[in-house]
Amino acid sequence: MSTPIFSHESSGDDDRRAEPEFPEFSAIVYCDGQFGEQDGKTANGLVRHSEKFEILSVIDSLRAGADAGMYLDGTANGIPVLGNLTEAIAHAGFVPAYLICGLAPVDGMLSEPQRVVLLDAISRGMNIINGLHEFLNDDAEFVAASILAGVTITDVRRPKDKKDLKIFTGQIFNVTCPRIAVLGTDGAIGKRTTATLLVQALSARGIRAVMVGTGQTTLIQGGKYGVALDAIAPQFCSGELEAQVVAAFENEDPDVIIVEGQGALSHPAYLTSAYILRGSRPAGVILQHAPKRGTLGDFPMLAMPTVASEVALIEAFADTTVIGVTINHEHMDDGEITAAIIEVELENGLPATDPLTRPLDELVDLVLLAFPELASPKTSALL
Repeated sequence: MSTPIFSHESSGDDDRRAEPEFPEFSAIVYCDGQFGEQDGKTANGLVRHSEKFEILSVIDSLRAGADAGMYLDGTANGIPVLGNLTEAIAHAGFVPAYLICGLAPVDGMLSEPQRVVLLDAISRGMNIINGLHEFLNDDAEFVAASILAGVTITDVRRPKDKKDLKIFTGQIFNVTCPRIAVLGTDGAIGKRTTATLLVQALSARGIRAVMVGTGQTTLIQGGKYGVALDAIAPQFCSGELEAQVVAAFENEDPDVIIVEGQGALSHPAYLTSAYILRGSRPAGVILQHAPKRGTLGDFPMLAMPTVASEVALIEAFADTTVIGVTINHEHMDDGEITAAIIEVELENGLPATDPLTRPLDELVDLVLLAFPELASPKTSALL
């Protein structure tokens, strides 16, 4: 993604709230009716982590009045959920620089009411960050509105021209550090969150870890390396991901590279997990699973795979090993989470944890059990 940097003049009201530290990256996330749900995963991710934007509020009329962090994870983070754009701007005390579309519906398209909100934001002078498959820069109404308001629209999923896309070259064999892919048994199951937390936890233990993203949310969050795989012609998916992994290795000299997963290898609607396994050639895979999810998220006619069946498929498809399981605790209380972890470990012979409710040291230990050499990172990492 290439997101230009824009400064934004705020209003001159004397009673306005203090502007954020970096007003040029101040943002409201639009996610009406979907915050905390699977189709709100972009908003969910931005509330939990954003390196680029300062998130001021989330718009969701169904959950207005909640603290976003408390609603998602049971821990307040000071980001309010508000009912509409007018309320969000009033809360900020000035017109923030960006409105980020935090919706991630399976069809990747805007509804008519959603179009109205984004066009309203443009008319107020807000730049738009759009992670959908629908490219707003190809929409005459949005283009005209943005020109009139003097703002920009960034279509995060828009791929490079085909002449600039890369096919697989084999350069991945020159990457000497381990790659670990965080895959899952379904889409929108927490793979990106687990990958992000793993990188943070490894870094806290003195292990140089870098993340390579594979979806639009990671790119919006400000990830340095990544590509929105589901928007690229299949011929180039493995090569584009390989190029990002190689760039991360050459530029960062990491001890380990964590690759964000997409969809599920067994999922009939998504092929991206296959490209991730082929393009990054991970030595290990962490599998994210939601024990209480009976059917695939956006495909209720299809039953969820088991941990055992997904592990067998992954290990048969690629020269890799599943090294552990991470639990998505949706619809589970603490006792059920503990029971699920124990059950996964006993049935599959793999270490398991829940990154959001259990100590992150458990997640790091899961990795170190498979890659003990990471426990003694390069001396230069500690200098």
